[in-house]
Amino acid sequence: MKIITLHVLDDSLEVSYHPTDQTGERQFIIAYNSEQTIGENLENLRLKLAGLDVDAAVVDNALSYPFSDTVVGINHQRIDIGLAITNMLNIPVVSKQAIADQGLEAALATKRDYLAWHLDYYGQYQGKRNYGQEAMLTVGNGFFGVRGAYTEAHADADNYPGMYTAGLYDQLTTNLNGRQVTNEDLVNLPNAQALSFGVDHQNPFQIKAADIQDIYRSLDLHTGTLITTMLVQLSTGHTLQIKTSKVANFKDWHRLAIRYSITPINFAGSLQVYSTIDGSVVNGNVARYNAFDQRHLRVTGTSQQPDSIFLEAQTRSSHVDLTLGAHLTGPGEALTAPSDTRPNAEQQVRQMRSVDVQPQHTYTFEKNVVLFTSRETTGNLLSAATDELQQASFADTLASSTAYWQKRWADADIQISGDITSQKLTRVNLYHLFSAVQAIRSGKIDASINARGLDGEAYRGHVFWDEMFDLPVFALHDPKLTRQLLMYRYRRLPAAKQNAQAAGYAGAMFPWQSGEHGDEQSQVTHLNPLTNTWDPDYSSLQRHVSLAIAYNVILYCRITGDTDFMAKYGLEMLQEIGQFWLSKTTLNNANHRYTIDKVMGPDEFHENYPNADTTGLANNAYTNLMVTWLFNQLKEIRQTLTPATLKAVDQKTQVTAETRQQFAAVSHHLKLDISPDGIIGQFEGYFKLPQLDFTKYRQKYGDISRMDRILKAEGKTPDAYQVAKQADALMVLYNLDAPQVADLLQQLGYELPHHALIQNLQYYLDRTTHGSTLSRIVYAALTAMAGNMDQSWKLFSQALFSDYYDIQGGTTAEGIHLGVMGAVTLMSTRYYAGVDALGEDLTVNPHLPQAWDAIKFSHLLRGTRYTFAIDHHHVTVTADHAATLKIGQQPVSLKPNVPQTITY
Repeated sequence: MKIITLHVLDDSLEVSYHPTDQTGERQFIIAYNSEQTIGENLENLRLKLAGLDVDAAVVDNALSYPFSDTVVGINHQRIDIGLAITNMLNIPVVSKQAIADQGLEAALATKRDYLAWHLDYYGQYQGKRNYGQEAMLTVGNGFFGVRGAYTEAHADADNYPGMYTAGLYDQLTTNLNGRQVTNEDLVNLPNAQALSFGVDHQNPFQIKAADIQDIYRSLDLHTGTLITTMLVQLSTGHTLQIKTSKVANFKDWHRLAIRYSITPINFAGSLQVYSTIDGSVVNGNVARYNAFDQRHLRVTGTSQQPDSIFLEAQTRSSHVDLTLGAHLTGPGEALTAPSDTRPNAEQQVRQMRSVDVQPQHTYTFEKNVVLFTSRETTGNLLSAATDELQQASFADTLASSTAYWQKRWADADIQISGDITSQKLTRVNLYHLFSAVQAIRSGKIDASINARGLDGEAYRGHVFWDEMFDLPVFALHDPKLTRQLLMYRYRRLPAAKQNAQAAGYAGAMFPWQSGEHGDEQSQVTHLNPLTNTWDPDYSSLQRHVSLAIAYNVILYCRITGDTDFMAKYGLEMLQEIGQFWLSKTTLNNANHRYTIDKVMGPDEFHENYPNADTTGLANNAYTNLMVTWLFNQLKEIRQTLTPATLKAVDQKTQVTAETRQQFAAVSHHLKLDISPDGIIGQFEGYFKLPQLDFTKYRQKYGDISRMDRILKAEGKTPDAYQVAKQADALMVLYNLDAPQVADLLQQLGYELPHHALIQNLQYYLDRTTHGSTLSRIVYAALTAMAGNMDQSWKLFSQALFSDYYDIQGGTTAEGIHLGVMGAVTLMSTRYYAGVDALGEDLTVNPHLPQAWDAIKFSHLLRGTRYTFAIDHHHVTVTADHAATLKIGQQPVSLKPNVPQTITY
């Protein structure tokens, strides 16, 4: 084992390197530059250490702290050097004290396990960086999400204690520069996590950098508990340690619990704890929305009972009633909180407990919060909240969350050995995916998974095509949950039909942005922050969202074998979507080809043709190939259903034999634009557009991911160039696979050269700016398919880190990206482990990254649970029922619960 030892000096780090070869120990000093930020100094450290072959690190003079054994003091600053080095070098770091207590091997094993199950942040951060950490530390259960803000914080430039409940939207209209603009938002709820303390009846403490000595936040993925440890020194000299634990209840999903432990360090006296529900909140998480009316709530009442407070409110336009209750318990005496003289005090309700304290003693309080709305609850909400609070406790909620996550990890965990960071962030992704939607499984909540989950307000909390990247993950582990997510779309099928009719089409046209009702919530104008001007926004032309919904329906039924859903709901949705696309086609009699025009592909940079009078594009390759696939699937699915079902659905959707003939004709004659050397044109006319000099633009602007904004600021338009935000023409290869796409092309009458995939891949990589986090993971999958594992790993790693490092420069502050989290998760099992459960048959073709030693996970496929353990040479698979699959080219038959190992 190769180890580096770090010894911290006043303004430098002394590094000792202990290789296993005969070169002997090496030592060097890394100076700490006081004029640089902590991050810049750590980057210097990374560069110094990057060339060393290291398995672990030891800090030999770490400070003594209760929350981490690798915090060091350097140049009058404290850094968790262990956390930093793990992020930089992907190795465990332990203290000399831990080795003395446990021994080296045991200490390293303990730290590896800890790192694999905890998301930690050390130190106090400001602005969007702290906003992003709050989003990553969100606690939720699918009914609500509570951002990982300090309970002592109020919304300001550095902190945003948002709370959201699934599917609760409200529309407001703002007059902006003479323009009436209507926006629908996922509503930021009253701040019910607000909890703080005061000493000797002074004002409640609020987060202020000058008063805080240390902060450590840790999300325990074992239990879903967020623990914040804070060391405070007030201007009065009082020093305290505050430990806050937050957890959501997964059984009684109306409940949130907070445990608040306070240890006076250096004083005896009187301590007060203040619990507040603040209804004066607005939707203020996204700065670019601030010009609009963002006050969605009207407080309708506040009340108090012994140890309990309640706030009632109603959304301003959707008129949804909601009630929040909070119960504060703990030592000391419950007192009436003093009058609050701050602005908007009438929209808040507060309670207080007071206790006499002694130094070095810990005093623990509990705040249990409940939320009810008229969307999921009938009857009197205040009575429901009162009754629920009487049953709530921190212990019960913690037990519920722990039991849920134990069960969830047992069926959904992905165990990656050899790569600490991939292991941790894979579990973080799974945590966010399931905590964003789990309560929807109950069937009592009319909602789906929105693009940013329940932890931010970007995209106004709407449901996009991003669900296409998440639902396969859910289907492989929780079919009942997935079915309920699809029912959100089915219940909005009438709205989708109205959308189509209003636009002059048949069938169902689902909106690009969906909220409460399923009408189109995309804006018609978009504010360019580089020019501060309103530009037309044609994003609603991304009609391919209907194809994503069809894809979700088909894959759900294929993965789960839920023929009941297909018969009752799925076929109806598919045929209505199919009729929409049929009505979008026009036949050119000269070449006997069908055209689909006035659409946008996934790229988003191209909205229309340069200088065109009409909007949208013609014959987008992704759209046309997915329409072909959909029509093929419709034909196959109909063969599996009973005549009675077909008759009933056909009558309801008005599909006739002639309609089905039209489906078949279009599916063989849709037009694509393909170059002589086999490049699939993103849309008709794409090859006529000039290329951009990306090198020149990078030199001028640095980050060119949002090239659309850059070009518009220069008075140009991305419509006029071969430039893409993300995968478009090749996206169909991600949804399906290369053989299926080749079959679709052949069906349409197009034959591509043998090496077409690699040629197309390089062609579009050279033209893509990765302005979406989804872009990298799609291209990671495509490059893996093409056999370029180095490039695939680079793109995968960037996508894996995208929210953890907030690589888009502040977007995580507005909510994590659930689409890329789902895609990264599926990438690990479908492409790297090679277990493709999305096809007609289960196949295994591993391509493990070199950074991974092995991977282990389970899938639930049509009622059979498969467990896979895969390394670089072997596949071991177990099924709980008799089953067959193909590993490489080898058919394998499995007996129930009998593992088989195959060498590949």
